[in-house]
Parts: sequence; C-alpha cells; structure tokens
Amino acid sequence: MKTPAYTRAAALPAILAQRIVILDGAMGTMIQRYKLGEADYRGERFKDHPKDLKGNNELLQFTRPDVIGEIHEKYLAAGADIVETNTFGATSVAQEDYGLAPLAREMNVAAAKLARAACDKYSAPDKPRFVAGALGPTPRTASISPDVNDPAARNISFDELRAAYREQAEGLLEGGADLFLVETIFDTLNAKAAIFALDELMEETGERLPVIISGTVTDASGRILSGQTVTAFWHSVRHARPIAVGLNCALGATLMRPYIEELSRVAGDTFISCYPNAGLPNPMSETGFDETPEITGGLLEEFAKAGFLNIAGGCCGTTPEHIAAIAQRVGRYQPRCCGGSLFGGLQAA
Repeated sequence: MKTPAYTRAAALPAILAQRIVILDGAMGTMIQRYKLGEADYRGERFKDHPKDLKGNNELLQFTRPDVIGEIHEKYLAAGADIVETNTFGATSVAQEDYGLAPLAREMNVAAAKLARAACDKYSAPDKPRFVAGALGPTPRTASISPDVNDPAARNISFDELRAAYREQAEGLLEGGADLFLVETIFDTLNAKAAIFALDELMEETGERLPVIISGTVTDASGRILSGQTVTAFWHSVRHARPIAVGLNCALGATLMRPYIEELSRVAGDTFISCYPNAGLPNPMSETGFDETPEITGGLLEEFAKAGFLNIAGGCCGTTPEHIAAIAQRVGRYQPRCCGGSLFGGLQAA
C-alpha cells in the first residue's frame, strides 16, 4: 500500500494496517482528579493576572507540568500508542476569554514537549509511541449565527480561524508533535480552516505529518451541530486526505454505533478512529460519566469485532483504566481494512 510521504510518524500507516491502534483518554477528567485550585493554575507567573484562571487546563503546562506529564505517562502505561497534547483550548481564540491570547503559541510548544518527553520515555522498537497535536473546535463557529434574531451574524471569520490554527500548529510542530488531530468538530467550516492552516504550514516547512479528523455527532439526529450527516461531513473533509477520519465526544459508544458504522462504510480510502465518551453524564460518578472501564471496553470490542475500527480510545469520562480495558478488548481483533489503497496511492507533495 502506497502512503503519503510522511516526514514524521512514517511508521504509523503500516501499524494501522496491522493492528488496532490505541489512543489515550480524557485529559480533563484526569485533571479533575488532582483537585487543583486557583493557585495551581496561576503559579508564580500568573499570580497577578486580572482574570480567574481555574479551569484553563491548557495553562497547566506552564504552572503544573508535573500533572500533565504524569497524566500522559499513565495513559502510556495503560497501553496508549498515541497521546494527545493538552491543547484542546490552546488557540488565541479560546485563550482570549482568559486574557491570554498572546501565549497561544508558547502554550502549544510547551504542551507538545511534555507529550514528546512522555512518549520518548515509553517508546520501544516494537511499540513506538506518537504525539498527536490536538486542535480543538474553539468556542466560536464560522457557519452558525450566535444571534437567533440575525441568521447572517457571525462572531468569527474563516481567516481569523485559519490564523489561529496556523499559530497553534506551528507551536505543536516546534514542540515535537508526530501528527495532527483536528477533533470534536461541530462546525465543518471551522475544521476546514484548520485543514487549510495545516496544509499551508506543511507546504511551507516541508514537513508532512499525518492528520486525523474527528467529528462530533451531537444528538440522535445523526448530524453534527452545523447540520451535516456523517456521510456529508466525510465528503466535506475528504480532500485533506487524512490518515484517519472518525467520531468522538458528545455520545457514548452505544449511541455512536450507527454513525461510526456509516462512516466506516463510506470512508473506504482511509482508516477509522473512534473515541467515545464513557456513556452519558452522571454527576454522581467519580468521573462524571456512567460507564465503567469494563462497559466501555466491551462496547468498543463489539465495534472491533464488527470490523469498524483502526484507532480506538476514549473521550470525556475515560481514564487510564478505561484505556487499558479498551486496549485489552480490541487487541483480539484485526483492524478494519480500508480497501488496500490509501487514497489511491497518492504521494504527498
């Protein structure tokens, strides 16, 4: 199978063809276990910052790098092949809410370095570990009006999103990311801005990294928030030639099943990723979600048995215990076959 000429994570396509690859679980769920206070987020550097900072998890790579590094290592010890950087909200757009937009690039460099150090520690010749630079959706949407009385209103433009994603990607690349993960996509236009930025960056630097694109079906309609079905979403992002396309967040595996099956059927020329929430939210649960590791692992095992999966992991409410269960259960099955030709054997420029 000919694959794009990746300059990083070049071994990943062959591994995906051989076995189901394990992605890590939730970062936010794990951070909550540390019961950090405002002082932990501020540290010395931000002790006089005028805005509240608790909850700005991306700040912790500066103020509590020990926590972020330890979380990465726990997921790697549980069997994760890929760990995501702690950068879901590390764009200037998202950090603007905290008055920290100028730190976005530095934030991504620091996060990627922490994930890189953890992966390097756990990598072995027979089990390399990879850093996925995570690009989240931002709190703004390019194709949906924030004003119910003005359908044409927008609070951000495509070019503003592209610039923010470009800055983020530059930091992730500098910090040592092996691949990019455009995730939790609720607005395809936002995702297209990220894809455009990644293409620009890779064209200009000569680096060619695998890209995973992961959408979010928000309810039982089977559509993402901006209105597309899973099939329409795939055809909207297919031009990016991602190494994998998939779904994450919003739903647990039970509710996600018909949509991951649909995506597995229509996206025949790439791999499929799936990292659902641990069921539905439950404030009485330790993780805030219903499912135990055994339940989530069993549900993803059924996906693997049905032939839907190439990458499996967890989103909100999942822990290293969930990832260990997923790895153990899906490891019994062969990965989904993507037709024997990744994008017709096209070579990346």
